[in-house]
Amino acid sequence: MDMLFILHPKHTAFDFAGPAEVIHMAAQAGAPFRLRVVGPQAECVNSLGVVNRVDPLPETLADDTLVFLLGTEDEPRDYATPAALAIIDWLHAQFDPARHRLACICSGALLAARAGLLDGRRCTTHHALIDMLRDWAPRAQVLENRMFVEDGPLFTSAGIAGGVDLALAIVERFAGGPLATQVARRMVIYLRRTGADPQLSPWLAHRNHLHPAVHKAQDLIARDPAADLSVSEIAAKVHVSPRHLSRLFRNEAGVGILDYRRGLRVELARQLIAMGQSVERAATGAGFASARDLRRVWKQHTKGSPGCSGD
Repeated sequence: MDMLFILHPKHTAFDFAGPAEVIHMAAQAGAPFRLRVVGPQAECVNSLGVVNRVDPLPETLADDTLVFLLGTEDEPRDYATPAALAIIDWLHAQFDPARHRLACICSGALLAARAGLLDGRRCTTHHALIDMLRDWAPRAQVLENRMFVEDGPLFTSAGIAGGVDLALAIVERFAGGPLATQVARRMVIYLRRTGADPQLSPWLAHRNHLHPAVHKAQDLIARDPAADLSVSEIAAKVHVSPRHLSRLFRNEAGVGILDYRRGLRVELARQLIAMGQSVERAATGAGFASARDLRRVWKQHTKGSPGCSGD
C-alpha cells in the first residue's frame, strides 16, 4: 500500500516528520506500507528552512494509495502559490475517492478544500482554522474539538501533533491495533484525545504508561486475546508475581488484567462479525465460552449488541 506524502514549499516540518516516522516505523515492523515523498518541485523548503529533495508528482496513482497533504505557515498565501496550484491540478487529474484515500494533516485540509475534495464529508483541522475551513469548504461538515476524523476515504486531523495520532489511527486501520501499539510504544507517544473524540480503540487504550512489565503483559494478551492464559502464566512470562502484576496493571493501566483482555476479545469478536462470521463463531473465535457470554460482556464494554447494524 503506497503512502504518498506531498511536500510543498513552507510545509510545517513536523506535519511531515511526525506522521512519516509513524508510517516508516510501522513498515519496519511489518506493515504493508511503502512510503514515498513527492512534490511539485524538486526541492521543498520546510518551515524550519530545511531543504527536502523529493520525487516528481506521479503520473498515475495505484489503487488504494493514501495521499497525505500537509499544513503550512501562512495558508491564504501558501495555498495560492504556483506550487500549491500544481498540487491541486494534480489532485484533480489523479485522485479518485473511489480508488484512493486522502489524509490531511492540520491545515492540509484547506488545500483539500481548494481541490474540492471535502464536499459532503465530515472533517476537521487546527482549532484556529475552523472558520477558515468552513469558508473554503461550505459543503463540508466541519467538526470542532476533534483530534482527527475519518469519513470514508478521507482522514483529517487537528493541530500539528494531531497528525501523529492520525497516523497511528491509519496504522491501526490498515495494519492492526497491536502493530499500532508497538509503534506508539517505540515512539513513547501519549495517546491524546479530547472529550468529543470517539472512544479510544481497545487496542490502543490503557497504554498511556511507561511500565515495561505491564506493557509486556499487554503485548502477550493483545497478541492472542482468545488464548486462555491465566494471570499466573502471564506473570511468569513477564517475571513478576501474579499479585504484583495485578497491582501494577491496575495502577499503571487503570484497568484489571481480565477486564483488559475482555475488552480486546469484544473488539476481536466485532472484527470477526464484520468479516461475515456469525455471532456464535465470532464468540468462539474471540475466546468466549458462548454467544451468550459474548453478549453479556459486550454490554459491559460497548453500546448495542453483537450483530446489530448500529454496533
